[in-house]
Amino acid sequence: MNAASTPLLRVEALEKRFETRGGLFSEARSVRAVDDVSFTVNAGETLGLVGESGCGKTTVGRLVLRLIEPSAGKVEFDGVDLRALDAAQMRAMRRDLQIIFQDPLGALNPRMSVGELIMEPLVIHGVGDAVEQQRRLAELLSLVGLASYHAGRFPHEFSGGQRQRICIARALALNPRFIVCDEAASALDVSIQAQILNLLQDLKKELGLTYLFISHDLGVIRHISDRVMVMYLGKVVETGSKKAIFDAPAHPYTVALLRSAPSRNRGKTRYSAIKGDLPSPSNPPSGCRFHTRCPMAQEICRKEQPPLAAMNDGTHLAACHFAGTMGA
Repeated sequence: MNAASTPLLRVEALEKRFETRGGLFSEARSVRAVDDVSFTVNAGETLGLVGESGCGKTTVGRLVLRLIEPSAGKVEFDGVDLRALDAAQMRAMRRDLQIIFQDPLGALNPRMSVGELIMEPLVIHGVGDAVEQQRRLAELLSLVGLASYHAGRFPHEFSGGQRQRICIARALALNPRFIVCDEAASALDVSIQAQILNLLQDLKKELGLTYLFISHDLGVIRHISDRVMVMYLGKVVETGSKKAIFDAPAHPYTVALLRSAPSRNRGKTRYSAIKGDLPSPSNPPSGCRFHTRCPMAQEICRKEQPPLAAMNDGTHLAACHFAGTMGA
């Protein structure tokens, strides 16, 4: 990891509230999908963001890129406050900020050829003439393991893994520095998933990329991440190095996630499901949001929300009144 002296991405107190319409017998409510989330990502690093479905991790990825507007907080990329940029300035900044979506077929216009899809960012941003754009297209296809003749074909003619390679090539067209990978491999078969993850790691090294990698799959997060951030019901509950999170988890939710993940030893799959249902984000529990499912919950957990506090060397943080007292 080539960490810079200052983070490439800095997120402070990020919030996103969605207003829900009230029904005939119910009132409208404000749902905090993301609540006071802060983190940094260093240049050349992969930060893995993990949590159950509905925890807000995909919303964080979109907020960082301003695909949706934050309700509060600050997103700073390479010293530039993204929320302070107007539409034209943000459009120019998007050359450095890209995203790879979970569903490659849904992300690709079926009426456009692969060549048109990959070159579209170049055309929109006015990068190069027609000859230079064709040259760049050939480079990008080769970079992601596709052949030049694939440029004339359409998305439906490819497998899921090939379509994700097309999405990766499109994301790389403008030489970005930071990419949000939103469940970028979860829709693929296991063998193809491994190929895509290895491709992303190779590209990171070759091109000096920085990733925010979002996934619900702990195996994927462990494979690709340098640091890991765990979210639960809109809040960050633990963050630290990959080794700290997987070898010495400090938050009961992280421990529960690790225990619930299938592990294959000698051909046997063993896991233990997290007890209880995920509370509604429109009416989260008081105090620690995990206390309704936590085997360690005490009275203080029901009343007081624990801060995200540093442990050990200060790089491992957990939001728990009893952090570190429960082993994996």
